[in-house]
Amino acid sequence: MATMSDVARRAGVSVATVSHVLNETRPVRPDTRRAVLEAIDDLGYTPNTLARSLVTARTRSIGLAVSAISNPYFTEILQGVESSALAHGYSLLIADPHDDPAHERTVVQLLHERRVDGVIVAPSAEPTALVEYLTRHEVPAVFLDRLIGGGYDQVCAENAFHVEQLVLHLADLGHTGIGLVAGVPGLSTTIERIAGYRAGLERRGLPFRPGLLAGGHSEARGAQDATHRLLAAAEPPTAIITANNAMTIGALRALRETGRGVPDDLALVCFDDFSWADVFSPGLTAISQPSREIGSTAVRLLLDRLENPARPPRTVRLPCTFVHRTSCGCRP
Repeated sequence: MATMSDVARRAGVSVATVSHVLNETRPVRPDTRRAVLEAIDDLGYTPNTLARSLVTARTRSIGLAVSAISNPYFTEILQGVESSALAHGYSLLIADPHDDPAHERTVVQLLHERRVDGVIVAPSAEPTALVEYLTRHEVPAVFLDRLIGGGYDQVCAENAFHVEQLVLHLADLGHTGIGLVAGVPGLSTTIERIAGYRAGLERRGLPFRPGLLAGGHSEARGAQDATHRLLAAAEPPTAIITANNAMTIGALRALRETGRGVPDDLALVCFDDFSWADVFSPGLTAISQPSREIGSTAVRLLLDRLENPARPPRTVRLPCTFVHRTSCGCRP
């Protein structure tokens, strides 16, 4: 097995110079750096990560805490985080907080105890204990998908504007009874998507009817029950917006159970596109979030924070894409 001394001899430099290249502890001339990296590649040298962490006080690892990793949306975010982390030489430790505030704080503490350099978290609706821990221990952190206010770097998609876009589209097709199956109460995504829903109704002069807003708790079963409640209303909706992809599945199950077809009996559109949305018949009109870009942006924000701990926190909003299919009632 090649050693650091072997690399130094091959590159014609000192062992200290090889160490500076690996640990980035001192500037090295570009040609010297290139020679060291070529020697590492030629010899197949593998750095001792543990020893390097003792020198640099970093482990070159990132902790990621997101709930429902099985959800295609978070799976794509995970892919964005992982690919960006690997591209920068960082490994990834993953935990699922289950959207439980107490468990969320526990898993982030466990990640911190494993000496990750920083954490990326999709926070719960009640992140007080989490924020207190991060603040007390000065853990570099980035929040993704859901915002918690100032003080931390954050990245998420635009929410309100794009739900408003869905409402306007349905209203322009002649729908006056537009329902919304919303997510977990208290999450910034839920709050913003409801705000967009109400803004769209107002722009088209349609009254907000509380009976057409139902909570689906961001999951398929909850959305299935919520859709049944909407359909049982005295004046049921003629169109429904689901506020994430898991709830779209629940809504479709409820429509099937009640014998309603899309879009002949009821139009259905969703916030969150997913890879098989165009396989349904009809194809689902949806808002597609830039999931992988959200993940890669979170890594970039965290690495910037590690390099510049004193810089002001940033919130990055990324635009979504309107994917026009036929579940809204439009012709192909």
